[in-house]
Amino acid sequence: MSFHIGDLVSRNSYGNDIIFKVVSINQNMVELRGIDVRLCADSDISDLKKEDSTKLNDDKELLERFDGIGTLNRDEYFYMPGKVLHIDSDIDYLNRCMRFYDNAGIRAYGLNLSEKEVASEITKYLEDLHPDIVIITGHDSYLKNKGNKDDIHNYKNSANFVKAIENARKYEDSPDKLIIIAGACQSDYEELIKAGANFASSPKRINIHALDPAIIAVSTALSDRNQSIDLLDILNKTKYGPEGIGGIITKGAMYTGYPR
Repeated sequence: MSFHIGDLVSRNSYGNDIIFKVVSINQNMVELRGIDVRLCADSDISDLKKEDSTKLNDDKELLERFDGIGTLNRDEYFYMPGKVLHIDSDIDYLNRCMRFYDNAGIRAYGLNLSEKEVASEITKYLEDLHPDIVIITGHDSYLKNKGNKDDIHNYKNSANFVKAIENARKYEDSPDKLIIIAGACQSDYEELIKAGANFASSPKRINIHALDPAIIAVSTALSDRNQSIDLLDILNKTKYGPEGIGGIITKGAMYTGYPR
């Protein structure tokens, strides 16, 4: 069977559990990127099975558990949710998240940069846009064949995320003035938190959903600036809860005004 860039595939050796898109082919080795999960992987072409779009998950189930939209008292008060800068290496995921922000009524700016570019570029965008919340995401993976999960060099992009977080914290060191959400599938959670992220993936080194960083962002953008968030409630809005994303108790990013 022949495969082409853009084909939807799954891996036989993993029970065909995740659907990927083929992004490059080099002889018998194929580079893959997850459709619903922020995972990048390599595979031998002989391990692949073609899939069709009817097996793709939509976002309905995930969004139904997200009850942070439309619950504000709009009779007397007005609200100014936090502003989001979403930096993503995957343009398809970025567009998907931008639609989510639009539906939630959140002012968001999207930026498509590779994981390696973010650290050198992030400061100028923070200075220009002054967001309340910044997302640093894309693709990652824990390279189990290299051994120790405590070694950041055993992750595909975690070191790049750490550098970007550190530069963002040089711009604003207060976790309440700049909320940082970082990581992707299987990222080195502990190192991302130590670098200064408010929220990061992945405590259990599992995959996360494409919308998970955006769900955290919208939840904090719609939380009161003068009150600490309900950390467990917000984490449980994501696809896999605290196993996929963890974080620290943080103040929200929304101003409330009166009268409307």
